[in-house]
Amino acid sequence: MNLPLPGKSTLVKWVALTLLGLILLAAAYVWATLSYSYADGERAGYLIKLSRKGWVCKTWEGEMQMISIPGAAPEKFYFTVRDDAVAAKINTLLGRQITLSYTQHVGVPSSCFGDTPYFAHDIAPVGK
Repeated sequence: MNLPLPGKSTLVKWVALTLLGLILLAAAYVWATLSYSYADGERAGYLIKLSRKGWVCKTWEGEMQMISIPGAAPEKFYFTVRDDAVAAKINTLLGRQITLSYTQHVGVPSSCFGDTPYFAHDIAPVGK
């Protein structure tokens, strides 16, 4: 008893549907990691730098020196800014003491979305 073998068109459709399914799964994963945050909070310190980096995907990457106990080694906090309006606001406060509001997104698959898992969404100066 001979069973008919699937034709080329059936194989091409199966491969195309499999690839489409994988692409949709990858897109859903990226969307989920960027939409839902693992943690959020605020950190205070001195804003050291903000620069736009990347070969293909340009992102705003910042660095803040955390306020520490006197005599302790200072700790740096690295963050990413995805909104140009927030980056412009941050640029006006360089070198000043600030409070940075952020969300942490775990599992972001590529550095195209940022070099760090910490995404800053607001900043406020401390004091005058």
